[in-house]
Amino acid sequence: MEISREAILHKTHYGLNIYAYVLRQYYHGETVLSLSGRDCKPAKNPFNADKPTLIVKVVDGCATHTDTEEAIALGNGFDFASLHFGLSGQKLNEKLNEELHLRIGQKNGFYTQEESQPQVVAPEPVKLKAPLFSFYTKPVTNINPTRDIDLVQAYSIIKGDSFAACTSTLRSIQDVKEARKYKAFNFDYVTLSGTFSQRNDKHLRKHSGLLTIDFDHVSDLSGLKAELLKDQYFETELLFVSPSGDGLKWVIPIELTKAKHQDYFKAVANYIQHTYKLEVDQSGKDISRACFLPHDPEVFINPKYL
Repeated sequence: MEISREAILHKTHYGLNIYAYVLRQYYHGETVLSLSGRDCKPAKNPFNADKPTLIVKVVDGCATHTDTEEAIALGNGFDFASLHFGLSGQKLNEKLNEELHLRIGQKNGFYTQEESQPQVVAPEPVKLKAPLFSFYTKPVTNINPTRDIDLVQAYSIIKGDSFAACTSTLRSIQDVKEARKYKAFNFDYVTLSGTFSQRNDKHLRKHSGLLTIDFDHVSDLSGLKAELLKDQYFETELLFVSPSGDGLKWVIPIELTKAKHQDYFKAVANYIQHTYKLEVDQSGKDISRACFLPHDPEVFINPKYL
């Protein structure tokens, strides 16, 4: 199946996410694009000695670029990506679909049909709101939420240094009971599946549409992470290494109009056992389950939120 440019533009906010992805490969940890309306402020150009000469703007439903020193030719996101990957045409489109996890042409859920390619090149811009859930300050015995945060804020906390020292200390504790106690008293946490007045399934205010799957004692973290990001049924919303350092937390969207939270969890758990030959932590069936926020500089968030 061919992957069209129109489908990619539809999934990458006119192609702006293509620029952001390529630039992040050169400038790790930096803000690579700063939007002002549909235009971006001058950005570093990796193809012009890292000078801030790259100008990106949206023209007729497609993100385009110029270089103020004309170091590279005028072009669009596909031309810019071609400079990075050294590919063109359908091979480039397939590479973008894979690297940006666009899932064009893939199944996107147990209860939905194969995703079709959109006919509209430039839909009206809609600000994508990240799912909301409750945030709790340590210790875990505190069941009253401090505030609600969204997925991007959780991503920032995990990627940042707030819990770097705690995470390092936890992973150095050999005694299982001591490690469990340390984690309970030193990490803030969230209830990723929704907002609550108190951390209890009966006190759910609103479900976030997210389900967290815990993989414990994983022998090949990077290998499993790569497999989950390519999963044919589930789009990854957030993926990070657990506080212990030997597990993964995989956050995926679920369609509550199709099944209840607990039924969805059972179905996903069975799917994972069959597909990946792995057992998952059964606590995921609880809507109010606590998820500690560790430090993981390589945490993955779905690019659509960035």
